[in-house]
Amino acid sequence: MSFLTINNLRAGIGTVPILRDVSLSVAPGEVHALVGESGAGKSMIGKAVLGTLPGAVSVTGGSILLDGEDLQSLPPKARRRAIGAKAALIPQDPLTALNPARRVGRQITRRLVDILGWRKPQAQARALELLDEVHIPDPERVMRAYPHELSGGMRQRVLIASAFAAEPRLIIADEPTTALDVTVQKQILRLIRDMQARHGTALLFVTHDLGVVAKLCQSLTVLFGGKVVEEGRVDAFFANPTHAYSRALLAATPKYTDPDGSLTPVPAEIIDQVQAEIAAYDRGAL
Repeated sequence: MSFLTINNLRAGIGTVPILRDVSLSVAPGEVHALVGESGAGKSMIGKAVLGTLPGAVSVTGGSILLDGEDLQSLPPKARRRAIGAKAALIPQDPLTALNPARRVGRQITRRLVDILGWRKPQAQARALELLDEVHIPDPERVMRAYPHELSGGMRQRVLIASAFAAEPRLIIADEPTTALDVTVQKQILRLIRDMQARHGTALLFVTHDLGVVAKLCQSLTVLFGGKVVEEGRVDAFFANPTHAYSRALLAATPKYTDPDGSLTPVPAEIIDQVQAEIAAYDRGAL
Protein backbone atom coordinates (compact mmCIF):
# COMPACT_ATOMS: atom_id res chain seq x y z
CA MET A 1 0.00 0.00 0.00
CA SER A 2 1.24 3.50 -0.83
CA PHE A 3 1.85 6.10 1.86
CA LEU A 4 1.60 8.97 -0.63
CA THR A 5 -0.82 8.74 -3.54
CA ILE A 6 -1.37 11.57 -6.02
CA ASN A 7 -4.25 11.12 -8.46
CA ASN A 8 -4.72 13.33 -11.54
CA LEU A 9 -3.36 16.41 -9.79
CA ARG A 10 -3.92 19.65 -11.71
CA ALA A 11 -2.68 23.09 -10.75
CA GLY A 12 -2.23 26.40 -12.51
CA ILE A 13 -2.09 30.17 -12.45
CA GLY A 14 -5.49 31.30 -13.65
CA THR A 15 -6.08 29.46 -16.91
CA VAL A 16 -2.38 28.62 -17.39
CA PRO A 17 -1.71 24.96 -16.45
CA ILE A 18 1.37 24.11 -14.37
CA LEU A 19 0.60 20.51 -13.38
CA ARG A 20 -1.35 18.38 -15.84
CA ASP A 21 -3.08 15.31 -14.37
CA VAL A 22 -0.03 14.15 -12.42
CA SER A 23 -0.40 10.74 -10.77
CA LEU A 24 2.19 8.88 -8.72
CA SER A 25 2.53 6.81 -5.58
CA VAL A 26 5.26 6.28 -2.99
CA ALA A 27 5.24 3.19 -0.77
CA PRO A 28 6.45 3.20 2.85
CA GLY A 29 10.24 3.08 2.88
CA GLU A 30 10.50 3.71 -0.88
CA VAL A 31 12.64 6.38 -2.57
CA HIS A 32 10.77 7.84 -5.55
CA ALA A 33 12.43 10.35 -7.89
CA LEU A 34 10.79 13.27 -9.66
CA VAL A 35 12.96 13.85 -12.73
CA GLY A 36 12.93 16.52 -15.39
CA GLU A 37 14.46 19.73 -16.64
CA SER A 38 14.12 23.02 -14.76
CA GLY A 39 10.52 24.18 -14.99
CA ALA A 40 9.12 20.67 -15.43
CA GLY A 41 6.96 20.99 -12.29
CA LYS A 42 8.99 18.78 -9.94
CA SER A 43 9.14 21.22 -7.03
CA MET A 44 5.50 22.25 -7.56
CA ILE A 45 4.42 18.67 -6.85
CA GLY A 46 6.29 18.72 -3.54
CA LYS A 47 4.81 22.10 -2.65
CA ALA A 48 1.32 20.84 -3.49
CA VAL A 49 1.77 17.92 -1.10
CA LEU A 50 3.06 20.16 1.69
CA GLY A 51 0.48 22.90 1.10
CA THR A 52 3.14 25.51 0.33
CA LEU A 53 2.28 26.44 -3.26
CA PRO A 54 2.88 30.12 -4.13
CA GLY A 55 -0.18 32.30 -3.63
CA ALA A 56 -0.81 32.72 -7.36
CA VAL A 57 -0.90 28.94 -7.90
CA SER A 58 -4.03 26.97 -7.09
CA VAL A 59 -4.92 23.28 -7.25
CA THR A 60 -7.74 22.87 -9.75
CA GLY A 61 -8.34 19.13 -9.59
CA GLY A 62 -7.24 15.72 -8.42
CA SER A 63 -6.41 14.39 -4.99
CA ILE A 64 -3.44 14.00 -2.66
CA LEU A 65 -3.72 11.12 -0.18
CA LEU A 66 -1.27 10.99 2.72
CA ASP A 67 -1.54 7.75 4.67
CA GLY A 68 -5.00 7.30 3.14
CA GLU A 69 -6.22 10.77 4.18
CA ASP A 70 -7.32 13.12 1.39
CA LEU A 71 -5.47 16.36 2.14
CA GLN A 72 -7.54 18.35 -0.35
CA SER A 73 -10.71 17.63 1.60
CA LEU A 74 -9.34 18.91 4.93
CA PRO A 75 -9.82 22.46 6.25
CA PRO A 76 -6.55 24.44 6.36
CA LYS A 77 -5.80 23.96 10.07
CA ALA A 78 -6.47 20.21 9.97
CA ARG A 79 -4.39 19.89 6.82
CA ARG A 80 -1.41 21.66 8.42
CA ARG A 81 -1.70 19.39 11.44
CA ALA A 82 -1.84 16.24 9.29
CA ILE A 83 1.15 17.29 7.21
CA GLY A 84 3.14 18.44 10.25
CA ALA A 85 2.71 15.07 11.93
CA LYS A 86 3.51 12.90 8.89
CA ALA A 87 5.71 14.79 6.40
CA ALA A 88 8.78 17.03 6.31
CA LEU A 89 10.95 18.88 3.80
CA ILE A 90 14.67 19.01 3.04
CA PRO A 91 14.94 22.20 0.94
CA GLN A 92 17.44 23.23 -1.72
CA ASP A 93 19.39 26.05 -0.10
CA PRO A 94 20.37 25.62 3.56
CA LEU A 95 21.40 29.26 3.95
CA THR A 96 18.02 30.71 2.96
CA ALA A 97 16.03 27.90 4.60
CA LEU A 98 17.45 28.60 8.06
CA ASN A 99 16.48 31.73 9.99
CA PRO A 100 19.68 33.78 10.40
CA ALA A 101 18.40 35.39 13.61
CA ARG A 102 17.69 32.14 15.49
CA ARG A 103 20.07 29.64 16.99
CA VAL A 104 20.26 26.25 15.31
CA GLY A 105 18.87 24.37 18.31
CA ARG A 106 15.70 26.45 18.37
CA GLN A 107 15.14 25.81 14.69
CA ILE A 108 15.41 22.04 15.08
CA THR A 109 13.15 21.91 18.14
CA ARG A 110 10.51 24.41 16.92
CA ARG A 111 8.49 21.82 15.03
CA LEU A 112 8.62 19.38 17.92
CA VAL A 113 7.51 21.97 20.48
CA ASP A 114 5.15 24.21 18.50
CA ILE A 115 3.50 21.68 16.18
CA LEU A 116 3.74 18.34 17.96
CA GLY A 117 3.53 19.61 21.53
CA TRP A 118 6.76 18.12 22.89
CA ARG A 119 8.25 19.53 26.10
CA LYS A 120 11.33 21.66 25.53
CA PRO A 121 13.84 19.37 27.36
CA GLN A 122 12.56 16.35 25.40
CA ALA A 123 12.84 18.26 22.10
CA GLN A 124 16.36 19.45 22.92
CA ALA A 125 17.48 15.92 23.78
CA ARG A 126 16.04 14.69 20.47
CA ALA A 127 17.83 17.48 18.58
CA LEU A 128 21.17 16.51 20.10
CA GLU A 129 20.58 12.87 19.13
CA LEU A 130 19.84 13.85 15.53
CA LEU A 131 22.83 16.16 15.22
CA ASP A 132 25.00 13.29 16.34
CA GLU A 133 23.25 10.94 13.90
CA VAL A 134 24.01 13.26 10.96
CA HIS A 135 27.69 13.24 12.01
CA ILE A 136 27.97 16.80 13.31
CA PRO A 137 30.85 17.09 15.79
CA ASP A 138 30.18 18.83 19.12
CA PRO A 139 26.37 18.95 18.83
CA GLU A 140 26.05 21.08 21.98
CA ARG A 141 28.09 23.86 20.37
CA VAL A 142 26.13 23.65 17.10
CA MET A 143 22.83 23.88 19.02
CA ARG A 144 23.99 27.28 20.33
CA ALA A 145 25.36 28.48 16.97
CA TYR A 146 23.71 30.71 14.38
CA PRO A 147 23.48 29.47 10.75
CA HIS A 148 26.17 31.87 9.46
CA GLU A 149 28.66 30.27 11.84
CA LEU A 150 28.36 26.92 10.01
CA SER A 151 29.59 25.74 6.61
CA GLY A 152 27.14 24.94 3.81
CA GLY A 153 27.52 21.21 4.39
CA MET A 154 26.94 21.61 8.13
CA ARG A 155 23.83 23.71 7.50
CA GLN A 156 22.45 21.04 5.19
CA ARG A 157 23.11 18.41 7.86
CA VAL A 158 21.15 20.56 10.29
CA LEU A 159 18.21 20.64 7.86
CA ILE A 160 18.37 16.86 7.46
CA ALA A 161 18.36 16.45 11.25
CA SER A 162 15.40 18.82 11.48
CA ALA A 163 13.48 16.91 8.78
CA PHE A 164 13.93 13.57 10.59
CA ALA A 165 13.39 15.00 14.10
CA ALA A 166 9.74 14.05 14.52
CA GLU A 167 10.06 10.68 12.71
CA PRO A 168 7.92 11.69 9.69
CA ARG A 169 6.82 8.87 7.44
CA LEU A 170 7.37 10.96 4.30
CA ILE A 171 10.21 13.36 3.49
CA ILE A 172 10.32 15.50 0.37
CA ALA A 173 13.91 16.33 -0.62
CA ASP A 174 13.86 19.21 -3.10
CA GLU A 175 17.24 19.06 -4.88
CA PRO A 176 18.98 19.10 -1.48
CA THR A 177 22.55 19.28 -2.85
CA THR A 178 22.14 22.06 -5.44
CA ALA A 179 23.87 24.74 -3.34
CA LEU A 180 26.81 22.52 -2.31
CA ASP A 181 30.14 21.71 -3.91
CA VAL A 182 30.65 18.30 -5.50
CA THR A 183 32.57 16.69 -2.61
CA VAL A 184 29.98 17.76 -0.03
CA GLN A 185 27.16 16.68 -2.36
CA LYS A 186 28.36 13.07 -2.23
CA GLN A 187 28.51 13.16 1.57
CA ILE A 188 25.01 14.64 1.89
CA LEU A 189 23.48 12.16 -0.58
CA ARG A 190 25.06 9.26 1.31
CA LEU A 191 23.75 10.69 4.58
CA ILE A 192 20.20 11.07 3.23
CA ARG A 193 20.27 7.50 1.90
CA ASP A 194 21.54 6.13 5.23
CA MET A 195 19.04 8.14 7.30
CA GLN A 196 16.15 7.13 5.05
CA ALA A 197 17.07 3.44 5.27
CA ARG A 198 17.62 3.58 9.04
CA HIS A 199 14.29 5.27 9.72
CA GLY A 200 12.29 3.47 7.02
CA THR A 201 10.97 6.77 5.68
CA ALA A 202 9.26 7.20 2.32
CA LEU A 203 11.27 9.73 0.31
CA LEU A 204 10.11 11.85 -2.63
CA PHE A 205 13.38 13.01 -4.18
CA VAL A 206 13.31 15.96 -6.59
CA THR A 207 16.29 15.98 -8.94
CA HIS A 208 17.52 16.49 -12.49
CA ASP A 209 20.52 14.21 -11.96
CA LEU A 210 19.90 10.74 -13.37
CA GLY A 211 23.16 9.49 -11.84
CA VAL A 212 21.72 10.19 -8.38
CA VAL A 213 18.47 8.47 -9.37
CA ALA A 214 20.36 5.32 -10.35
CA LYS A 215 22.14 5.14 -6.99
CA LEU A 216 19.44 6.32 -4.61
CA CYS A 217 15.94 5.59 -5.94
CA GLN A 218 13.72 2.56 -6.60
CA SER A 219 11.07 4.23 -8.75
CA LEU A 220 10.69 7.45 -10.70
CA THR A 221 8.39 9.81 -12.55
CA VAL A 222 9.73 11.76 -15.54
CA LEU A 223 8.07 15.14 -16.13
CA PHE A 224 8.02 17.69 -18.91
CA GLY A 225 5.90 20.83 -18.79
CA GLY A 226 4.00 19.61 -15.74
CA LYS A 227 2.93 16.39 -17.45
CA VAL A 228 4.07 12.84 -16.70
CA VAL A 229 6.11 11.52 -19.62
CA GLU A 230 7.16 8.20 -18.11
CA GLU A 231 6.99 6.37 -14.77
CA GLY A 232 8.09 3.04 -13.39
CA ARG A 233 10.86 1.17 -11.65
CA VAL A 234 14.33 2.66 -11.90
CA ASP A 235 16.02 -0.52 -13.12
CA ALA A 236 13.46 -0.92 -15.93
CA PHE A 237 13.80 2.75 -16.86
CA PHE A 238 17.56 2.55 -17.29
CA ALA A 239 17.34 -0.77 -19.11
CA ASN A 240 14.60 0.26 -21.53
CA PRO A 241 13.08 3.75 -21.35
CA THR A 242 9.84 3.78 -23.32
CA HIS A 243 9.46 7.47 -24.25
CA ALA A 244 11.68 9.28 -26.73
CA TYR A 245 12.18 12.15 -24.28
CA SER A 246 13.39 9.72 -21.59
CA ARG A 247 15.85 8.18 -24.02
CA ALA A 248 17.09 11.65 -24.94
CA LEU A 249 17.57 12.57 -21.27
CA LEU A 250 19.65 9.45 -20.73
CA ALA A 251 21.73 10.21 -23.81
CA ALA A 252 22.30 13.77 -22.54
CA THR A 253 23.64 12.61 -19.17
CA PRO A 254 27.42 13.23 -18.90
CA LYS A 255 29.44 10.02 -18.71
CA TYR A 256 31.99 9.90 -15.92
CA THR A 257 33.93 7.29 -17.90
CA ASP A 258 34.42 9.87 -20.67
CA PRO A 259 35.15 13.19 -18.93
CA ASP A 260 36.44 14.79 -22.14
CA GLY A 261 33.46 13.74 -24.21
CA SER A 262 31.11 16.34 -25.66
CA LEU A 263 27.68 16.91 -24.16
CA THR A 264 24.64 15.70 -26.09
CA PRO A 265 21.63 18.06 -25.89
CA VAL A 266 18.07 16.83 -26.11
CA PRO A 267 17.23 17.13 -29.84
CA ALA A 268 14.86 19.91 -30.83
CA GLU A 269 12.56 17.45 -32.60
CA ILE A 270 12.08 15.53 -29.33
CA ILE A 271 11.17 18.75 -27.50
CA ASP A 272 8.74 19.58 -30.30
CA GLN A 273 7.18 16.12 -29.97
CA VAL A 274 6.59 16.44 -26.23
CA GLN A 275 5.29 19.98 -26.58
CA ALA A 276 2.84 18.73 -29.21
CA GLU A 277 1.66 16.03 -26.79
CA ILE A 278 1.11 18.68 -24.10
CA ALA A 279 -0.73 20.96 -26.54
CA ALA A 280 -3.01 18.06 -27.50
CA TYR A 281 -3.66 17.34 -23.82
CA ASP A 282 -4.50 21.00 -23.14
CA ARG A 283 -6.94 21.10 -26.05
CA GLY A 284 -8.68 18.02 -24.69
CA ALA A 285 -8.79 19.44 -21.17
CA LEU A 286 -10.54 22.63 -22.22
